[in-house]
Amino acid sequence: MLFDNTKIGFDLKSDFELKRALFLFKVISNSTITKIGTSLLKLYSSIWFLFFKQYDIFSAIFLEQIYRQFCAGLDHKTSMKTVNKLFSKNVYSYLHYSVEGGKNDASFDIHCQSVINSIEFASTKKNLPFTVFKPTAIGRITEYEKSDVNQSIYNRFDRICKIAFEKNIKILIDAEESWVQDSIDNLVEMMMKKYNKENTIVFNTVQMYRHDRLDYLKTLLESAKKNNFKIGVKLVRGAYIEKENKRAKSLKYESPICVSKQATDANFDKGVDYILSNLNVFSLFCGTHNEESLYKIIDSIKYKRLEKKSNKIWLAQLYGMSDHITFNLANENFNVIKYLPWGPIHQVLPYLIRRAEENTSVKGQTSRELSLIRNEISRRKKVKKTGLHLKKKKARKSGPHL
Repeated sequence: MLFDNTKIGFDLKSDFELKRALFLFKVISNSTITKIGTSLLKLYSSIWFLFFKQYDIFSAIFLEQIYRQFCAGLDHKTSMKTVNKLFSKNVYSYLHYSVEGGKNDASFDIHCQSVINSIEFASTKKNLPFTVFKPTAIGRITEYEKSDVNQSIYNRFDRICKIAFEKNIKILIDAEESWVQDSIDNLVEMMMKKYNKENTIVFNTVQMYRHDRLDYLKTLLESAKKNNFKIGVKLVRGAYIEKENKRAKSLKYESPICVSKQATDANFDKGVDYILSNLNVFSLFCGTHNEESLYKIIDSIKYKRLEKKSNKIWLAQLYGMSDHITFNLANENFNVIKYLPWGPIHQVLPYLIRRAEENTSVKGQTSRELSLIRNEISRRKKVKKTGLHLKKKKARKSGPHL
């Protein structure tokens, strides 16, 4: 099977990096240890840096272990080392300053400018075709709950999308909770109508664990045909399942979440197929670590006779995870891209905590990572042992003859 090739999948990782990954995924696979660890990280984030404003010995250890596994670097310059390393194996990247949530207009403006800076930076690099931002990083979540968002949020959206259009960098707009997503969908559609006339620049994120999202894709297609614009979709399963179900139960309304994991998987696959069947309008950025879904996508591309390297099809995984998927797909000449968070340690801690918590809930995926890493470590040991044996055998043959 394609994704079982650990030699290709972990080719960029040194023996040390493999062992570090093995240790981290072992920790993540234990829900009790992860819960305690994330609690300590939250405490550290809120207290230590607040008082001392500097990195300590804990930060140094943390940087070397967890941070380096899941983050690209402290800034654009240091992150480019990772970007270039990935590109050597035909893997693209998109950088994200992973600060989650803002508090006031000043912080929203700062984050808006950081996204614009990322777009301008990416426009000078051939291996950074996308960038991304999170709506709640440039506007209060309470504003998105209203049917019409305020002018400041609209202006920030427009500033970002305009510069992306001018620099020809595709912009991914993250999804949020269902009760604010309608306003975000409306804003993104406005941006698509404005900037996706010729090329697909603006991408909305669609979470397919919501049972209404296939209907949303169909409605969006009707609007695109009527108003003559292209649609960019980042398709994912979703990230807020517990929060969504809890709120729906508390406020006594039907949960927007599919009734089961199987239903979510089926909905996701239907969404992919619908987009691939309408590539004259859609562009697909598919964010998934699910091997079964990816095999279906590969089969669909072959069946529909689509180009692997079509600029309308991108397959994405998170940095530090599912390398066996990423690098084997890249080796088969698909458009593959890694999500690379960057930023100061204390600022990206919320992202890393969420990453750990989400991975704990996806036990099968973590087990698969562990199994493949162990296989590659074992394979390398055998190769080294065989190489040493052959070297000794050669030395004996070339030795002095008496």
